[in-house]
Amino acid sequence: MSGLWFEDLTEGRVIDAEWTRTVTEGDNVLFSSITMNVQKLHLDAEFAAKTEFGRPLVNSLFTLGLMIGMSVHNLTMGTTIANLGMTDVVFPAPVFAGDTISVKTTVTARRESKSRPDTGIVTFHHEALNQRGEVVARCDRQALMRKRPTA
Repeated sequence: MSGLWFEDLTEGRVIDAEWTRTVTEGDNVLFSSITMNVQKLHLDAEFAAKTEFGRPLVNSLFTLGLMIGMSVHNLTMGTTIANLGMTDVVFPAPVFAGDTISVKTTVTARRESKSRPDTGIVTFHHEALNQRGEVVARCDRQALMRKRPTA
């Protein structure tokens, strides 16, 4: 499915990503490594075993990227121009290797662009949940969206 146009993104509309993704240890190690995040809590099982979590935590920036990325295929694929910003990013529960993530997005605001008549600005509220239904990440994202082309 292609992304939704500005006109399709009405306030209150909820879009389910329609698929899930199980996070692996490899995801966490690779992401932490390529972003040069050497935090032992993500990479050192012996260190992490002695924390209140008892095992390595998945890098929260991976979780943020996964949450937004999972929404692309049926929300913004081919219809977004750019991300304008993200606010109110929170991680209420940890993510561990083996957790399966689902994503739900709600349109919370929209307005036409004042400088670009063929676009609009939309605020999305993304929520990622694990297999137990616990919210593991949330954020509000503002995006510059294309309007439906005129014939």
